[in-house]
Amino acid sequence: MSVRFAWEVRENEGATRWFEFRLAFADGARVDALAVVGGGCVCVEEVRAQPALSLDDLAVLADWIEESVAEACDAGPGPGACGGQGRRARPAWPRGAEGRRLVAQEYRAAQQDGADPVLAVMGATGHSRRTSLRLIGQAREAGLLSPRRARR
Repeated sequence: MSVRFAWEVRENEGATRWFEFRLAFADGARVDALAVVGGGCVCVEEVRAQPALSLDDLAVLADWIEESVAEACDAGPGPGACGGQGRRARPAWPRGAEGRRLVAQEYRAAQQDGADPVLAVMGATGHSRRTSLRLIGQAREAGLLSPRRARR
């Protein structure tokens, strides 16, 4: 496992930093990723894996990258070198049944308010659109939300 600072772009008083990650396993499997830190958040820009990763593996990888970036930033030059947001860029969100229940609540509340329910889930969880859609799908499968389309 290695985390390497790749480059930095400074703009006005802020900076955006890129980090390269490599995970190599004894069985020959490998994951390479590129993450960007800026504005107090961590975004994974690119992931290459051999063999391919499942969606659950990608979620675990994103959490691992987030923690590794926080450690790299803490060891970086001066406090707040990566936005000063502490250990995690996104709020803690429960996993499992509790997380699915909360996703369903956010989704329904946004629907009742006439807002975009996917954006509401994204805002509540701090996850990307793709991850939020996966969480919504899991809540549907658990029977907490109505089916997406009526079956004929």
